[in-house]
Amino acid sequence: MTPDAKVEEKARPVSDPERGPEHGAAPDVPAGRLARVRRVLYKAAQFGRVEVRGITPIPVKERTVERTVNIFTLWWSMNTNILGITFGMLAPIYGLNLRDSSLVILFFTLLTTVLPAYLSTWGPKTGMRQMLQARYSFGRNLVSIPVLLNLATLIAFCVIMAVVGGQCLSSVADGNLSVSLGIVLTAILTLGISFCGFTVLHMFERYAWITALISIIVAVGTGGKELRNQVTYDAPPAASSVLSFGMIVASYMIPWACLSSDFTTYLKPDTSSTKIFTYSYLGLAVPTILLMTLGSAIGNAIANVPHWQDAYDETLVGGVLAAMLAPAGGFGKFLVVLLSFSLLGNLAATSYSVTLNLQLLLPFLVKVPRYLFSIVFAAIVIPLAIRAADDFFVSLENFVALIGYWTSAFLAVVLVEHFVFRKGDCAAYDAEAWNDAGRLPWGVAALGAGTLSFALVIPSMAQVWWTGPIAEKTGDIGFELAFVVSGLLYLPLRWAEKRWSRR
Repeated sequence: MTPDAKVEEKARPVSDPERGPEHGAAPDVPAGRLARVRRVLYKAAQFGRVEVRGITPIPVKERTVERTVNIFTLWWSMNTNILGITFGMLAPIYGLNLRDSSLVILFFTLLTTVLPAYLSTWGPKTGMRQMLQARYSFGRNLVSIPVLLNLATLIAFCVIMAVVGGQCLSSVADGNLSVSLGIVLTAILTLGISFCGFTVLHMFERYAWITALISIIVAVGTGGKELRNQVTYDAPPAASSVLSFGMIVASYMIPWACLSSDFTTYLKPDTSSTKIFTYSYLGLAVPTILLMTLGSAIGNAIANVPHWQDAYDETLVGGVLAAMLAPAGGFGKFLVVLLSFSLLGNLAATSYSVTLNLQLLLPFLVKVPRYLFSIVFAAIVIPLAIRAADDFFVSLENFVALIGYWTSAFLAVVLVEHFVFRKGDCAAYDAEAWNDAGRLPWGVAALGAGTLSFALVIPSMAQVWWTGPIAEKTGDIGFELAFVVSGLLYLPLRWAEKRWSRR
């Protein structure tokens, strides 16, 4: 038996459903020095609870996890933190009071959560991570373009969370801890969880939300009396303001669909899709609606509460939360620290998907162990977050509004491929073809449909730096048009591609 074969023999999965991911098959390695280095890394990873499998499809025999409620606790922990509050605080920028912004948050969240919740159900049936499954629409090589866009989106979200976490830590240190150092601490803590992978991630998310929820409840209790000091507006909001803020909410929710199945691939194939959808939908929607609404209430009260305004001017979101918890004294400061660490639930899961996407970015990167990309992730996020902290809310507004356009176009293509060309059958995705360009679609139809849709999307965008002629009359309807137009264009383009390519 060759050394590589011995590694494969030792790496056969065990039946324990809670330990399967980190004991999956060792990835194929070339012979020589590189092979020896990778075998050492692989054995070191197996010694701990580190997931050694990367982007490759999960075989049926390794899809053994039965604890379906993990899906709920993961999404719940990812969204039970101060990120939703931060997004809700953007409402006053669009001239929306608490009542109007709450209705926008409720409607757009309930609508857009359907996408990530549904795509979560694909993981157990295909054994594929979300962006790997996209190869069956975009092809082996052209999928690098949406993967790159997804990486930019995920990393930008992580930058936002690292900045907010750094602001919270700085706000309780009375100037003795800079925002930059707080960012570094947040990123380092995240690295450890994403390095370990699936099992440790789910274990962490199972409990991470508890301290966050307690801290938020106490903050509302101690600072809630000031929330009644809401800013009043002279006129009802324009439809354009409603749609533009709706775009912000949608841009928070829709991107989760680009990583949904990353967290469900180890579930047993016969796991109820209804249960997965319900757990995902509730875990995503409920905390988002509540915390964004709270953020809107805080944002609309800041101008009328002088000490909140002073704290906001000093360290933005972290400062306001520290001011709300100030009546609790030292315990309040302790809770602000817990609130900063509440972001780890979201950061850890998002960075885990980043490590998988980095493996997919270029075909040869699949040979690099997934867990090593967690170090690359930290090296990227820390300097970007330190730079973004200088003008945080401007950076946040400009970035978030752009996410919904490409993700809507991408998801429309993936869904049309699934329902129309594969008849809604997950068995129609040949797992053996995942890395074979000759058996996968060209991807020209998928990329063409998404790109051509921007002929209508661009005139429908309403951004600080550009407002299209359609958006001037309607508000930002870019993500809606991206979804509809891309899906419609993909039908004839994919039909023609199939006819010429025979795949």
